[in-house]
Amino acid sequence: MSYELIAILMFSSMMVLLLTGQRVFAAIGFVAAGAALLLYGNGGIEMPFSQAFKLFNWFPMLTLPLFIYMGYILAESGIAEDLYKMLHVWFGRFRGGLAIGTIVLMVIISAMNGLSVAGMAIGATIALPEMIRRGYDKVLITGVIQGGSSLGILVPPSVVMVLYGMIAREPVSALWLAGIIPGLLMATMFGIYIAVRCRINPELAPIVSDEELDMPIGEKLKLLRAGIIPFLIFFAMTGLFVTGYTSLVESAAVGATAATLAALFKRRLSFHVLHETARKTLAVSCMFLWLILAALAFGAVFDGIGAVNAIESLFVTRWELEPWQVIVMMQLSFIVMGMFLDDTAMLVIVAPLYIPLVDSLGFDLVWFGVLYTMTCQIAYITPPFGYNLFLMRSLAPPEISLVDIYRSIWPFVLMMATTIALVMIFPQLALWLPQTVRG
Repeated sequence: MSYELIAILMFSSMMVLLLTGQRVFAAIGFVAAGAALLLYGNGGIEMPFSQAFKLFNWFPMLTLPLFIYMGYILAESGIAEDLYKMLHVWFGRFRGGLAIGTIVLMVIISAMNGLSVAGMAIGATIALPEMIRRGYDKVLITGVIQGGSSLGILVPPSVVMVLYGMIAREPVSALWLAGIIPGLLMATMFGIYIAVRCRINPELAPIVSDEELDMPIGEKLKLLRAGIIPFLIFFAMTGLFVTGYTSLVESAAVGATAATLAALFKRRLSFHVLHETARKTLAVSCMFLWLILAALAFGAVFDGIGAVNAIESLFVTRWELEPWQVIVMMQLSFIVMGMFLDDTAMLVIVAPLYIPLVDSLGFDLVWFGVLYTMTCQIAYITPPFGYNLFLMRSLAPPEISLVDIYRSIWPFVLMMATTIALVMIFPQLALWLPQTVRG
């Protein structure tokens, strides 16, 4: 049996197992262990164990539970809710101000957590009911929540970029810095779209009444102080890391400690908050750990049989595709897979295939990491099976139907695709900041 056929059988077996509803890490790990035994005999059983020890020796893995803990304790302690109240008071007098403020909230939540799930949960449970109560168009604000929450995997400290950095052997600091300008560019596009659309059709976003916003300036400043806490945590964490005062793991520890102290300062650090935070942190961290372990084992077998070279030969030699055409095909495959899988599962499945190929074609792996992350954002909210679509349906109030959710996302998909095109045409949008900081 040829190596090309072995690679096809491995990949197709994995996809069949995934379509049967098996857990992603179990499907990938089972195919990897089975292929190792069939190809290498009894000695193949060593491969999954060797990948496990490689995983345990990856020092940056310690950052994942710390970042996840930081986001959950800010959410569970209500600090994120305080942030929305501040945005409501300071943006309420502008047409569409609450929707624009929600985009700002999503960016801040992204900076606190690094996962789109946290932004979606906070936006759908706090911002969405408030805007519906104030007469905002339900289709508009549903799209705002979904589009804004997707920024969580692009704006630092993105957990997905940490995983990509470990798999691609690229510095996480460079990936974080590379995601800042595209992330802010995308958020700015969202804000301009909301402002223009609400200016054209004022009925979409009524202005908040004076009765709700009239309060002493002292109260407004008090709310502003409450909203500044997440900013201080974010700048303390990333600033120390980017300037070289702390390592990646130390920076994550600074963020987690600062978030805990903020909850203690607000007198909200109860046993219930700590219990819920620890439980959710453990669940998400274990999921990431198993996924990475399965991906490493699968990648070791896949690379060992020369599958990466075979795929490169197929794209470049047999199909005679130009390097840019290969990149576009990869982006389209991310969108298709994103209809069925989350971003982490996609990464661990395609990393053994795509990352060596991108490197051999002469593209910057940091730049490709930003492209991958932005394409995942589109995949998250693309029908029929986008991950965020069903998450929004489970969190949204009954008056918002699945049809409303599907209708709401298309303007944001178009803006995301525009940002991807700009980063592909002008790579320095992603690469200028990391190159400048690194000197």
